[in-house]
Amino acid sequence: MDGFPSNNDADRGVSRRTVLVGSALTGLTALAGCLGGEEDAEADAPDPITIKAGTSCDNCTMAIVDYPGPVGESFYDDAEKLLGDDRPAQFCSTRCTYAFTFDHEEDSAPIATYVTDYSSVDYEIDTGGDAPEISSHVDAGSFAPAADLTFVVDSEVEGAMGASMIGFGDPDDAAAFQDEYGGDRYEHEDVTQELLMSLM
Repeated sequence: MDGFPSNNDADRGVSRRTVLVGSALTGLTALAGCLGGEEDAEADAPDPITIKAGTSCDNCTMAIVDYPGPVGESFYDDAEKLLGDDRPAQFCSTRCTYAFTFDHEEDSAPIATYVTDYSSVDYEIDTGGDAPEISSHVDAGSFAPAADLTFVVDSEVEGAMGASMIGFGDPDDAAAFQDEYGGDRYEHEDVTQELLMSLM
């Protein structure tokens, strides 16, 4: 009508512009939120630390560095309340690491859990005893987040607590280890209390 847009045309123009701007802002906000969340989570997680000689396992009290096999540590926001000290909980085995987590899951969840990553170390298998034993590695650089590892469970190779859960950052390393020494492969999310009990 007389060269003026109709109300319908104006409504469509505003609606379309509003939708486009709104969609763009929503997309950018969501992307920033995702990226920020990941960065915040990584920034909040403390780095692993070296386990020192004389440190006892917080689950079973064994002297950690005196035994073979994978070790672990977990960081808690309420470490002072849980451990009586502001430090990570430290463990003589992957089994003790998970057992402690399950035992305290109703009261407290770790903000980070690390265990030995056998893809990142030059490990040795000692065949001089009753059963083959895998070397222990307690330096900070030998740890990786438990959630990033594939575990070979109940192979013929033992650790501090006998039947072991040996973690590998590279799934191909886990498969090769399993081919040579047997056992079953598990991802972090598949580890249960029932699995731990089956290893005792």
